[in-house]
Amino acid sequence: MQETLALTVPPGPVVLSKIGVVAPYDMALDHEMGRWAEDRADLYFARSPFEPSEVNLVQAELLARPEMVADTALRISAVSPDCYIYACTSASFVHGRTGERELAAAVHQRGLPKLFTVSSTIVAALSALKAGTVAVAGPYTAAVTQRFTEYLGEAGLEVCRASMLGLSGEICKVPYTHTAELVASADHPDAEAVVVACTNLPTYHLIAPLEEYLGKPVITANQAVMWAALDYLALAPVGPGQRLLSVRADGTAR
Repeated sequence: MQETLALTVPPGPVVLSKIGVVAPYDMALDHEMGRWAEDRADLYFARSPFEPSEVNLVQAELLARPEMVADTALRISAVSPDCYIYACTSASFVHGRTGERELAAAVHQRGLPKLFTVSSTIVAALSALKAGTVAVAGPYTAAVTQRFTEYLGEAGLEVCRASMLGLSGEICKVPYTHTAELVASADHPDAEAVVVACTNLPTYHLIAPLEEYLGKPVITANQAVMWAALDYLALAPVGPGQRLLSVRADGTAR
């Protein structure tokens, strides 16, 4: 007969939803992505193979290989994620809408759960907010930024202005002051929202203050992809004052 333990055993452990995150090798904002999930979902990260390159179109194309993305997703599969995120904005837009869909299809073909790409969730977020004309802000070079605006145009969105920092590295170190100035400079009277690209650009605490200042939604890369993944899991993202989080993926109020 098993002896009864003379202690009070707390309930648990709590079983949370699981999100598998395929991250580019230079991703440094794991903690920021987790802020939207808080204690509602666990995030499990795996990084792409190390292939040193500046942040440019060459790097974006290296990170846009469907088989590489699927291989990296497979490395997380032992923990049985409920869905996946590919946390690289440029890799999901560099080859347009077709290339973005090929990334998700490659993961699906491995028998893995749904993969959300950053660019597709930005489009979904803008649709949920009924924003068809946007301004774009990003840390990229002009060539990479141009490819992003082309992707948005292909998705049926009008880009009325684009501003960029022209960086080829160390994006994760950009201070909030520089990012705020970038977003403010990108805004345009015709823009119904401002889109901020790059999952390596810190934005979490900036979103609500910028939205109040500009008087319109500010959609960032990490915010959009976490919003979509958590909505898919029937979970509410955490981000006080962020306008996107007030709606679900189907456009209904949360």
